[in-house]
Amino acid sequence: MSVPRIRFALKMAGIHFLGSTVIATIISAFVIWIIYPFPYLYISGGLALLLLVVSVDVVCGPLLTLVLSNPAKRRSEIWRDLGLVVVLQCAALGYGIWTIWEARPLFLVHEVDRFKVITAQNIDSIEIKKLPLSLRPSIWSGPLTVSIRDPQNEEERQRVLFESLEGGRDYAERPDFYISYDSEAALKALGRAIPLQYFLEKKPDQRKEIERLISEKKADISHWKYIPIIGRNDWVAVVNGQGLVETFLPGDGF
Repeated sequence: MSVPRIRFALKMAGIHFLGSTVIATIISAFVIWIIYPFPYLYISGGLALLLLVVSVDVVCGPLLTLVLSNPAKRRSEIWRDLGLVVVLQCAALGYGIWTIWEARPLFLVHEVDRFKVITAQNIDSIEIKKLPLSLRPSIWSGPLTVSIRDPQNEEERQRVLFESLEGGRDYAERPDFYISYDSEAALKALGRAIPLQYFLEKKPDQRKEIERLISEKKADISHWKYIPIIGRNDWVAVVNGQGLVETFLPGDGF
């Protein structure tokens, strides 16, 4: 490869890289701040998806431009090659964004002694539309914390039990069982929560964060507990003396 060819290819690839970086930054900000707000980027595995999409966008597109760029080509051929690269890049980027969107968390559901992260893949959008407005998640407010009502009768209880044993949906995947995570539900969840001190004994590196939060809230750590979260990665929800979620910490809570 001649020096003029290398210089031209590097210049074109550099321009392409800068453009791709700007687009990747915008997408990353939207994913991190809107679709997967803390801590769901980590709990739901959104970070791995985002890194994959960004790497494809920032690396593969400019790399193809570097290979195809040649000053000896006619201008129409250069634009044709660049157009083909952009089309392929946009197709890959579009598929990646769609995958991230489909895997986005919608609900944090309290189920007996744990929270479950429910994503858009776990439930039908039609079921969500049947929920009261107060129980419908908003893209701008992040996943909605909800609880689960008791079965109305033994027949309903048995139906869900047998369907879940056969690989079907459990209560947390059924929006028709969702109720507001209000003071009553929170206190009920608190009854099955575990004293926070037990978690800090297993994860002493998290103590400083908790002590900082306790100091800000002017609370007594002996009143705080934690509830394990079921997701792609192990986290726990820290709840106060009223059962309301104060923060999240990484680690296995079981």
